[in-house]
Amino acid sequence: MRYQNIREEELKNKVGADWFKQFDTTEILGNIDFTVFPQQDNLFGRTPLLWAEAKTGNFDVVTMFVQLILTIGKARTFDKTMPPAFLGAFDFKKIAFVPYINIQDIFYINDFNWNVAPSNHESKEFQLIKQRIEATLKQNTYVYDYEKDEKELQSFIKNNVAKATTTSKLKIDKNNFIPIYLRWLEIVKPIIDVNWEDLKKANILDSDFYLADLFVDDKDTQTIGDDLSIRENLFVMFQNEGYKIAKENLKQMFDATIMLKNKDTYLHFWKRYKRPPLREFQDYIIERRDLLVPQDIRERKGAFFTPRIWVELSQKYLTDYLGENWQDDYYIWDCAAGTGNLLAGLTNKYNIYASTLDQADVNVMHERIDHGANLLKKNVFQFDFLNDDFSKLPQSLQDIINDEEKRKKLVVYINPPYAESGDSKQRMGTGKNKANVASETMIYKIHSDNYGTATRELFTQFLIRINSEITNSIVAHFSTLKFVQSQNFAKFRYYFKASYKSGFLVPANTFDNVKGQFPIGFYVWNLNEKKNIESFNIDVYNLTGYVGEKLIHTHVKGTFLIDWLRSYYDKSGNNLGFLRVNGPDVQNNLGVFITTNPTENDIKKHFIYNITLMNVLQMSIYHSVRISTKATWLNDRDQYLFPNENWQTDLEFQNDCLAYTLFNNNIQSQFGANHWIPFTEYEVNAQAKFESNFMTNFIKGKIQQEVPTIDLFSTANPLSKFETLTKVEKENKPLEFSEEATAVFDAGRELWKYYHAQKDVNVNASLYDIREYFQGRNDKGRMNSKSDDATYTQLIADLRSKLAVLADKIKPKVYEYGFLKE
Repeated sequence: MRYQNIREEELKNKVGADWFKQFDTTEILGNIDFTVFPQQDNLFGRTPLLWAEAKTGNFDVVTMFVQLILTIGKARTFDKTMPPAFLGAFDFKKIAFVPYINIQDIFYINDFNWNVAPSNHESKEFQLIKQRIEATLKQNTYVYDYEKDEKELQSFIKNNVAKATTTSKLKIDKNNFIPIYLRWLEIVKPIIDVNWEDLKKANILDSDFYLADLFVDDKDTQTIGDDLSIRENLFVMFQNEGYKIAKENLKQMFDATIMLKNKDTYLHFWKRYKRPPLREFQDYIIERRDLLVPQDIRERKGAFFTPRIWVELSQKYLTDYLGENWQDDYYIWDCAAGTGNLLAGLTNKYNIYASTLDQADVNVMHERIDHGANLLKKNVFQFDFLNDDFSKLPQSLQDIINDEEKRKKLVVYINPPYAESGDSKQRMGTGKNKANVASETMIYKIHSDNYGTATRELFTQFLIRINSEITNSIVAHFSTLKFVQSQNFAKFRYYFKASYKSGFLVPANTFDNVKGQFPIGFYVWNLNEKKNIESFNIDVYNLTGYVGEKLIHTHVKGTFLIDWLRSYYDKSGNNLGFLRVNGPDVQNNLGVFITTNPTENDIKKHFIYNITLMNVLQMSIYHSVRISTKATWLNDRDQYLFPNENWQTDLEFQNDCLAYTLFNNNIQSQFGANHWIPFTEYEVNAQAKFESNFMTNFIKGKIQQEVPTIDLFSTANPLSKFETLTKVEKENKPLEFSEEATAVFDAGRELWKYYHAQKDVNVNASLYDIREYFQGRNDKGRMNSKSDDATYTQLIADLRSKLAVLADKIKPKVYEYGFLKE
């Protein structure tokens, strides 16, 4: 046999060299074993020709293809790059090919668990795929024996694989219409003879032209003269070998047909794809037009799609609160409707209103109405909620808003936009304000003085206008938790008076193009019941279903952990180091650390606290409480709070925090005396005397500590100035450490001893210095993540393991003493 008794990597190399030497077979794509690309990019960029499964031994062809399909489906590789013309499978004896278009439908089966190991041939998912594709593969697969079918295999590769980019038309579906759009932007958009800036002013985007191209019947010819639009309500339509914009949709007129500068380029591009999209995905592509809108415009318009699973759940919660017949008893207005997906599933179209900033989205909704969407066209309209006067609303909706009793029956049901006038980069000094976003709306200009920083965000501007101008109504909205938790929204909570009725939290990354690990909530508020926003329970879901509930805490100034930390501020000098403080919630924990050398940016943009003999324990507590808590999607926005008094008598907790900090800091001896060495010279066999024995003397009780006592709630105490602190001498006793903390010291001691056994070391080295010594730095000056020294690797791993155990011991106290609330 040609490739018998060789390893898989060698098999892939030999198959590439023997059969595909005119192609590029070196590219690695996820977990796919073998890929084939053209040697040079073509009009379509890096268009793959083949993705293949490789096996040593003699394998069943169908089994190999099933494993490849599961590999592709699990990673959803077709979402990230254009699928190939062929899928392949080969072992030491044979190679097989199947056109991708013959099996692509398998990736759209409903209720299938793709999150299984593709190599597990016994799983029910493996068997299900095998059953589904076996007949298709028998009919469409080309199988060649390397030795018996050598000439036929060479011919197939030459006449099919090599020519795949021009002879195989790819079906357009919900998974590839976005990658096709990205190529369209590069190739077709530049040859459309139009002033894009003029169109943008009229809210016409390049994506409208792309949709016009998609929704034509190409009649299976290579000319564009017979291309016929199949959707008449698109904002832009392709006709007469050019593009036509519907005049009635614009305040200014675009009468002339917009032509192509180069029809050959256009033809060459669309040769690759079969238009129109597959029928079963046409409505989805129209509905998901928002995915083609650039991020900055999406944020400005609020063009964000609410996943169907959360739409259905939100309507269930509205039903639970308002009653089974609520759609007949209440009016519904989605004033940030986008393409209207939040309204899918509602039944009483006579009580539903939908408005959106973009006329093109109105056209999409009208198109959906023509295809059965349960809405009335006259109740679907263009309206800029943050700028337009209510006199522009349909008269029937004005009548509801202007009638106090009807207004109580109005449910403003929205997933509003969330763009800020200044994003996090801008506030950190590394970016710019987003142009034409929150700070230029009418609502911002009217209410920014009263509502403060809350008006920087569009989603709160929606709530502000509803609260101010649609009083006594019901608000049901999606948003992050910051409006109920953040310190910056205290003014908003002062003015926004409502009774919380129900809601739920879900992971943010279940929404399109959201990668962060944080909660997004759905909340129902009754504005007719004027109450301060206070702590409330909210249900929690993930994609598997209900997982419990969470108590959401609202906070006021003076109740945060930073207020506690300020009571230990010390300007007396004799610094041992500096504590860098980051934002008040769990998501900012990575920005909290102890250092000897705060940067200029740290000093300018963050709170920097001096660590002295007077506050070393308290600074260690703050540091340990913060970094021992790992962020999850659910706790990500939880705020650290002023603790109760019980921590003060828990010496074991205090000493655990000190131990955790001693072996988890960024102290560097090059910037001054290292006061953080947790061992004596004798314990680690140091090669010389340490410059400072502060920490071991402190642990042994040889250094007298003075601690501040302040009544934080006394108006007589000048807390805000932090100038004078009452000092009370602490009893001079050695610190006693728990079993878990002692294990950390033991592991650390072995690491220090190993370091000091090396040649020419820095006798005053910190943990950071030791890590740098063994791990080194890369060409960019960053410390490497690993070391070639096996002994060091084992020692540092042991230390980290013991630190993790100590962190687990500290975590319950974080909640017990109120630093965080569950």
